[in-house]
Amino acid sequence: MNANDSTGAIEQQLEAYWDGGRPFESCRGKYSGAVFIIASGPSAGAFPVERYGHIPMIAMNGSIMRFADSSIRPLFYLCDDRGFVRLRLPLVRQGIQRSQHAALGYGALEVLLQNDSEAVDDHSIFLMQRTNRPINGRVLSDRRYAWRAQKDPDIECDFSLLRQKPNRIGFSRNMSKGYFIGRTIPFAALQLAYHLGFTKVFLVGVDLNAQPGRFYEQGEAALPTRLDDDFDDYILPSFELLAKRVVGEHFKVFNMSSASRLPRELFPYVAPDQLDDLLTSS
Repeated sequence: MNANDSTGAIEQQLEAYWDGGRPFESCRGKYSGAVFIIASGPSAGAFPVERYGHIPMIAMNGSIMRFADSSIRPLFYLCDDRGFVRLRLPLVRQGIQRSQHAALGYGALEVLLQNDSEAVDDHSIFLMQRTNRPINGRVLSDRRYAWRAQKDPDIECDFSLLRQKPNRIGFSRNMSKGYFIGRTIPFAALQLAYHLGFTKVFLVGVDLNAQPGRFYEQGEAALPTRLDDDFDDYILPSFELLAKRVVGEHFKVFNMSSASRLPRELFPYVAPDQLDDLLTSS
């Protein structure tokens, strides 16, 4: 098979995942109650996953290492970073194998198919598409998409005629319509949690600090991060929109990182000794 044939085959596989493989509509509203989103910040290293193994969990990127010595299978594993797939392929394989389902961004799945197509065999794989990035269809300008999205009850999106960046900030309640990247993978996980029907989300390891890095890697071997570059322009505004326009009686978000960069007025901080009571309360 020549390079063009190989590229064409991968494109067909990607289209199949979006159109007929694992459509997100099949799992919309399927779950309820609490879910843990396990990110890669240092605070995740101390979280007792075994103690709360009866609660669904969503892992992402390298946070799957938190389950390495555990019998727990996360409900979903997320990755939307093609660079992470290329540089940390064994972790992505582990995430897919250990989890019940995997949700991979278009670029991430493309790189995975190019480097190890067998990694997805016999596994439940969902293709995540960013909003306004259809596989087949026209991409609108960010302003035009944001203007149109204001009329869609599944989408919360900022809009500005004067500045471009606000038009890229949003939240999707329906993963079938895509997701907003928010420049950090936990934000995609929050949109997935809403889509699945969970009503109480606990953020673990969402520290969002470039230093001291991720719980599973430090020093020269660690992958670089853009957290400092993106926090003020994209990450914080995305979480602010979530707190203001999505969080409410039917969708609550709690932050379990005492060192999180997210202001506590956005999402209540939950200390370990408070967690059990919150899990049992309505």
